Amino acid sequence: MLWFWILLRIVLSPILYVVWRPRNSGMRNVPKRGPAILVSNHLSFADHFFGPLPLMRPIFFLGKAEYFTGKGIKGLISKAFMTGVGVVPVDRTGGSAAEAALETGLRILKEGKLLGIYPEGTRAPDNRLYKGKTGVARLALKSRAPVIPMAMLNTFELMPSGRPLFKLGVRPGVKFGEPMDFSRYYGHEDDPETLRKITDEIMQAIRELSGQEYVDRYAAEVKAELAGRQARPEDDDG
Repeated sequence: MLWFWILLRIVLSPILYVVWRPRNSGMRNVPKRGPAILVSNHLSFADHFFGPLPLMRPIFFLGKAEYFTGKGIKGLISKAFMTGVGVVPVDRTGGSAAEAALETGLRILKEGKLLGIYPEGTRAPDNRLYKGKTGVARLALKSRAPVIPMAMLNTFELMPSGRPLFKLGVRPGVKFGEPMDFSRYYGHEDDPETLRKITDEIMQAIRELSGQEYVDRYAAEVKAELAGRQARPEDDDG
């Protein structure tokens, strides 16, 4: 993945900085070496570009193995792109998706890399912050790696869902918060109440960085409801 990441930085970084002039801050909070978990809101496909942009280290994100197994030219392009932006396939053949993601994340951190997590589990359906899934808390306790909250800014306006290209005239950015310490919870990685408490604390830190309105519901549920309404035929006035 590294050669592709370097190529993307050489080719894309100057273009992104010149055209969109991103506002970035808090990069000093991300360690220059060693493992760390970067926990972010997820507003747009553009997050994959502008989140890692100001860092001199690649961020590895977890993704479905299906992104890497497509056939033909489209499959090759998908695999190359996902590899280039740091997505690591999660092998789900050995068990559940949650356990597979946990094991893959632990392996990445054990190798001393930066691991990126979107605890909402999917892109938000609007510009609000949604309830986080507790897998991130379990990963933090099992790995004992520092947790860095990370907030994407204006990427929803930059590239809303369904739009193929970035808009002009929108300045995106990313904020990195101070590392969060959960050492007081070590040994409780299988306690649901503790995992929920840690996850909510992480989401609160992201909210403070992003300034988003918080919704105490899972984004996937809201997206499913919206899709159901769109699929439902309108009432006949006749």
